[in-house]
Amino acid sequence: MKTGLIVCGALGREVKDIVQAHGWDVRVIGVSPEDHMYPLRIAPDVEKRIRALTPECKRLLVVFGDCGSQGTLDNVLQKHGVERLPSPNCYEMYAGKLYYDLLDEVRGTFFLTDFLVRTFHRAVVRGLGLDRFPQLKREFFHNCKRVAYLAQKDEPELRREARSIADYLELPLAIHVTGYGALEKRLEDWMRGESARRTQFNRNARSGLSL
Repeated sequence: MKTGLIVCGALGREVKDIVQAHGWDVRVIGVSPEDHMYPLRIAPDVEKRIRALTPECKRLLVVFGDCGSQGTLDNVLQKHGVERLPSPNCYEMYAGKLYYDLLDEVRGTFFLTDFLVRTFHRAVVRGLGLDRFPQLKREFFHNCKRVAYLAQKDEPELRREARSIADYLELPLAIHVTGYGALEKRLEDWMRGESARRTQFNRNARSGLSL
């Protein structure tokens, strides 16, 4: 009864680190982070992974925020009876309550994670066409008042790159080291529940009962 995790590509490295650190026997499969540029692709792409993993996995968990899918992701998951980590986006997954506190403090906060720091030029600058039309930068970010970097690994190189991004956006930078934060805790809680379900299943199987 293998467990499968269907993971947003923006969380892939971190989820694999968490899985390895805990020694969980799970199958991890990713969805391209480029879907965030076209959010209505998220639900159908996740559904493809659900169909691919269902024959080999008894339990599935989707590690994704809604991420602009406008509820279509949860509709797909309900149809297949698959759970999702409860979160609007990856920033909240890492920061938990701090994410909401930062939003309340400065509504125009632009968030970064390690993934976004590493991929900012490709995902944001090139993805939005700002390398070709730099004059659009002000239009895209005119509501932003600061950059908040939620750091998973407090590495000098990533700090420098986050500073470079903030300078590019002409915004002040705040750095908060969250580690894997709420993401790791919620995965632990779900896996603990999965272990309890598996134990109960095995006990019932030995006693001739079925769930």
